Amino acid sequence: MRNLVFSIALLLAVSSSYSQKVNFSGSWKINEELSEMGDQFSLAPNSIVLKHSRKTLEFEKNSSFQGQDYTTNDVFTLDGKECENPGWMDSIKKSTALFDKKTKTLKITSIIPMDDGSDAEIIEELVMDGEQLVIESTASSIYGELIERFVFDKQ
Repeated sequence: MRNLVFSIALLLAVSSSYSQKVNFSGSWKINEELSEMGDQFSLAPNSIVLKHSRKTLEFEKNSSFQGQDYTTNDVFTLDGKECENPGWMDSIKKSTALFDKKTKTLKITSIIPMDDGSDAEIIEELVMDGEQLVIESTASSIYGELIERFVFDKQ
């Protein structure tokens, strides 16, 4: 009987941890020591603010480039349908965002038109690693590919 009660308690504990929903909401600051960023150039934001609801993710990135601070604000629907946000230099960034319940990963794929007529593709995969948010980022364009791993601490 004692083993049966223990088994049921263990089963309930395990099943409740699997059913927990991921919520990326919060203010996050880059942890440069744990992140893997490009040597000469990085797309890493200094901080981000996320508002994650069942249907959307509002994504604010606070970054610096050549001594200038700037903020980008995107809103993604989480149903895999294409959405549009401002891109670089008055362009329109087209993105899809889809949450994988099995891996608890949110994958955002964005296509941004470049000045020369080509496109840049940025894939960002967000996942919680304990109390930290990890974003695996791959950026591809005619200039090459940049693969980075950003680790953020909640503020």
